[in-house]
Amino acid sequence: MSRLQPDSPVASKVFPSPNHGERRDNRKPDMLVLHYTGMPTASEALQRLCNPVAEVSAHYFIFEDGRILQLVPEARRAWHAGVSCWAGEEDINSCSIGIEIANPGHEIALQPFPVEQIDATIALCKDIISRWPIKSQRILAHSDIAPGRKADPGELFPWRKLHREGIGHWVPPASNDHGHVFCRGDQGRPVEALQAMLAFYGYGIEIDGEFGEQTEAVVTAFQRHFRPAHIDGVADFSTITTLRNLINALH
Repeated sequence: MSRLQPDSPVASKVFPSPNHGERRDNRKPDMLVLHYTGMPTASEALQRLCNPVAEVSAHYFIFEDGRILQLVPEARRAWHAGVSCWAGEEDINSCSIGIEIANPGHEIALQPFPVEQIDATIALCKDIISRWPIKSQRILAHSDIAPGRKADPGELFPWRKLHREGIGHWVPPASNDHGHVFCRGDQGRPVEALQAMLAFYGYGIEIDGEFGEQTEAVVTAFQRHFRPAHIDGVADFSTITTLRNLINALH
């Protein structure tokens, strides 16, 4: 990053983190992952992302008031995804750009994202996807790539608003209807079909026909992103129909 100039013109300045490395196998970014910081204050989160002992980082950091800092050059492999998987890809850090959005998160007190912060997120995402070949269905929540382990950026994050601005893959959540639901303990071909649809969309899930802990975690992650009005890990009519509509809308 020559003379510490940000890669994105919407970032105000560079606040360098030492926590990065080379992208493996000469990978270029083709995925965008959104996080929340999950710490009491933005300043504490920023310091942690730049602390070599913590061994975590992200490419960008967005304050509540919309200020954006770049922590890691886009060409480098930031350490933001951890153990994760999407569409068979397990080294998410090598193929992605990570954005940390200041918010205390579920473990402290998940807060609505201020308008200024979301507007800044939209501006940054637009700039990034204008420069890198990132498909809409590869703009993801941390919870999508690490179901059961992560819940960020959470159900209050306005994915619908981002989609209206041309960012991310989204369809209106289907309304619920009477019909069979699938939940922990169920098994058989219908569960296998559900798992196959989730895997086809990109989620890391074993297709074994058993609705166990893993499937419940993936369904919960899906609901948190695409059907946030009711998150319970139960594959009801709304969840399954929304998933089917998303698959049909892929291009």
